[in-house]
Amino acid sequence: MHPQRIEPGPGQESVWDYPRPPRLEPSTRHIKIVFNGEIIADSQQTQRVLETSHPPVYYIPPADIRMEYLSATPRSTFCEWKGAARYYTLRVGDQQSDNVAWSYPSPSPAFQAIQDYIAFYPSRMEVCYVDGEPVQAQAGDFYGGWVTSDIVGPFKGALGTWGW
Repeated sequence: MHPQRIEPGPGQESVWDYPRPPRLEPSTRHIKIVFNGEIIADSQQTQRVLETSHPPVYYIPPADIRMEYLSATPRSTFCEWKGAARYYTLRVGDQQSDNVAWSYPSPSPAFQAIQDYIAFYPSRMEVCYVDGEPVQAQAGDFYGGWVTSDIVGPFKGALGTWGW
């Protein structure tokens, strides 16, 4: 059983109002990611995945990412909704973060809009922004959700929440 849903205030969303299976929707919010002092991604044409109990995950088009900093890794995972994911290592100067980003080269039909778009774990970046607001990472670092002041939980991901 999950804890009591936090009632959203004006301009807020509750992750408990998000659907399961998840929904994909375009977003024009300004997404910026910084790692080791470099802007890695800067976009206002992302897709966000919304799933019950999870903060949004933003998928960024490769054209808005400094792809020269990313290299594919052998890691792969499978999502029952989106399909098979591939992972990337990010290296900027003397800093590297392995398997820090992922994409779906051949997503399921419902998620075709994120084909080859890339999502990043905010906990492993210097800072991620949504419309200028620094992002808090979803606890647990499994799902990679982006928590901002307009998103309320409680959020799945922390120890003890796997059964929600």
